[in-house]
Amino acid sequence: MAFQKNIAIIILAAGASSRMGQTKQLLPWKDTTLLGNAIRTAKASDASSVVVVLGANAESIRKEISDNQIAIVENLVWDLGLGSSIACGTDFLIKKKNKPNGIFIMLADQPLIDTAYLNAMMVAFNPEQDVIIATAYENGAGVPALFSENYYRKLTKLDDDSGAKDLIQSQKENVVVLDLEQKTVDIDTKTDYDNLTRKLK
Repeated sequence: MAFQKNIAIIILAAGASSRMGQTKQLLPWKDTTLLGNAIRTAKASDASSVVVVLGANAESIRKEISDNQIAIVENLVWDLGLGSSIACGTDFLIKKKNKPNGIFIMLADQPLIDTAYLNAMMVAFNPEQDVIIATAYENGAGVPALFSENYYRKLTKLDDDSGAKDLIQSQKENVVVLDLEQKTVDIDTKTDYDNLTRKLK
């Protein structure tokens, strides 16, 4: 009998956007915001649930999230970096009664990533295997990435700004890498944002 996939997506949105100079998560994107777009993309996927991890500017960002079908958790030590937000979201999920058998990590600032790609990663995922499905980058593999249950404890121990990269690197023999073909653009600065929005007009 096939193993039922119960996959939860964690959207990381806790950063202070220091290089942007304003709250990046709330920058306009299409008819919503960068974070709103990430939530919409995640919710439209085959995932079972969506969790958003907030940190810096949590209250102002929370007010802009109108979707009550997602869970919001606050990382009180967000300034430690991406890893601490992954740990926070994972800890929240593994304590749930219906614990997921796959945890999917994605960022709020990669707006070109679409639902079709998230679903393709889920198709490649087998929760019965010791596996990480990760995304190809020029210098290795990273998020979006989907982790089987064997990695949950390691995810809860992350606490620095390298996020899940070191964990993925250390588990090379169990990593399946998918190529996103130029969609992994991160928006870190106002120039990044302006260039990308101009390109898409």
